[in-house]
Amino acid sequence: MADKAEPGPQQRRFAAYIEGLAKAAGHADRKIPLKNYGTGLLLPGERKSIEPMAARLAPDGVPRMHQSLHHLVAEAPWSDQGVLDGVLDSVLPAMLKRGPVVAWVIDDTRFPKKGQHSVGVTRQDCGPVGKQENCRVAVSLSVTTESSSMPVAFRLYLPEVWAHDSDRREKAGVPSEVALRTKPEIALEQIRRARERGIPEGVVLADAGYGTDTGFRMQLSKMEWHYVVGIMSTVSVWNPGPVPKPAPADQGTGRPPRLLQRDRKHQPVSVKQVAESLPAEAWKDVAWRQGLNQKLRARFACRARTSGPS
Repeated sequence: MADKAEPGPQQRRFAAYIEGLAKAAGHADRKIPLKNYGTGLLLPGERKSIEPMAARLAPDGVPRMHQSLHHLVAEAPWSDQGVLDGVLDSVLPAMLKRGPVVAWVIDDTRFPKKGQHSVGVTRQDCGPVGKQENCRVAVSLSVTTESSSMPVAFRLYLPEVWAHDSDRREKAGVPSEVALRTKPEIALEQIRRARERGIPEGVVLADAGYGTDTGFRMQLSKMEWHYVVGIMSTVSVWNPGPVPKPAPADQGTGRPPRLLQRDRKHQPVSVKQVAESLPAEAWKDVAWRQGLNQKLRARFACRARTSGPS
């Protein structure tokens, strides 16, 4: 009988990688199931649910493999963040060899679902199907270089219809400490934790689902982050020019003002109004990278507010 071929460098690298993830899962009983689960995700086949994965992994022992994978996914108490940290420790050094971190990207991932029992599922905007549909939403934070990216945080969003439904929470096994939090609040927590962990920093990028939230932008400024975020055209801003005076302090409490003072000279306007007021020469056509078929480009204009109250 011929000896089995020695594993190649790619197989050895994968074995070392999956071993690191298995250690991050904690208890020794979870190591083999997690290795099997990771392998099953990478095997050919469109369906990545437990049953078809078990059939591919162990054709002669499907029930036992199915039970092992199901226990890992549905019952075993391991930390998904711990496993993500294990991925980070393995992958980030390899990324940094090819270039520095340039951005931290906040984004949604939406999972279309059938039925009403999966945790967090409700009818909402669902990008993969291009309309409102039953789906779940997860908030993620990824670090990116010029050539690669990886998620460093990933948290399921619990909608209000779930957060305040104790019977539904109990049936689905939602822990009592999981409270209602907006997606921007989840994103800010992820950013704080990533900074505390010492991940190399970059410009924070987010779409209008986060950028329109004033509190989100204010907290980023408070943490002294550079950021570029999308906003809706209806968002109000102070027109370029001298900064308005702060509103007077609350005479009853002595608290400092939270808003700038409005008067005849200083009134907020929508960003759409600001954009429409700019002359044609203020706009520049900018291309930032090559897309699948053509370079990605758009028109940009920059306006800065002058410093000092008037």
